[in-house]
Amino acid sequence: MSRTLVFIYGILCYLIFNAVFIYFIGFLGDFIVPKTIDFGGNDLPLVQAVVINFCLITLFGLQHSLMARSGFKHWWLKKVPIQLERSTYVLLSSLLLLIIFWWWQPLPTVIWKVTHPLGYWAMIGLFSGGWLFTLYATFLINHYDLMGLRQTYLYWRGQAYTPVQLSVKSVYNYIRHPIMLGTLICLWATPSMTVGHLLFARGFSIYIFIGIYFEEQDMLNIEGEFYQKYRQKTSMLMPIFTRK
Repeated sequence: MSRTLVFIYGILCYLIFNAVFIYFIGFLGDFIVPKTIDFGGNDLPLVQAVVINFCLITLFGLQHSLMARSGFKHWWLKKVPIQLERSTYVLLSSLLLLIIFWWWQPLPTVIWKVTHPLGYWAMIGLFSGGWLFTLYATFLINHYDLMGLRQTYLYWRGQAYTPVQLSVKSVYNYIRHPIMLGTLICLWATPSMTVGHLLFARGFSIYIFIGIYFEEQDMLNIEGEFYQKYRQKTSMLMPIFTRK
């Protein structure tokens, strides 16, 4: 594949990710998009709907976590050039999210609903802030490298790829996984919690904590003592400002 085609592939994967990311906001927030977490599915029996939704979450979790592990990458890079590895990972993750959106079975029975205007807008604010916080955190660790675009761009320019070094700044001075914290806020901050939304939030939350565990093991293997000291000074998710 030519350098130009590699870069075009990286751009397309990045654009697809952004489109899916925007749809995800509408899907989880129950607005604008035609199929959401609570509306637009088939009227299936409860058990069947739960099984389908559980399988969808599990499928995404397996792909998103296993492909990020160093052992899988070692095998995968024997088959895929390094300049395409991250973009392909982002593309497959995006396509699996689209599958979730398409096949998700809404379970719209309401568990709780915030009706007071202050509480309602507080939830909307948390939901919106969670997405902005997540996006901000990606730029702190090089957003374009995380999405695979930097790798394809460097290859197009004929420059060797160098991994981005861990840089501790801003919110990373206090928590190690701000992207995951923002995602958790988005999952749970809703003025109307339904059975389907609860299943989605719980399933993805469990995956997040499992993924964090394996990511930290990989970081310890890569960064060694530096990451071990970083862990001692910071919290995993909730900031503790008294630590030094």
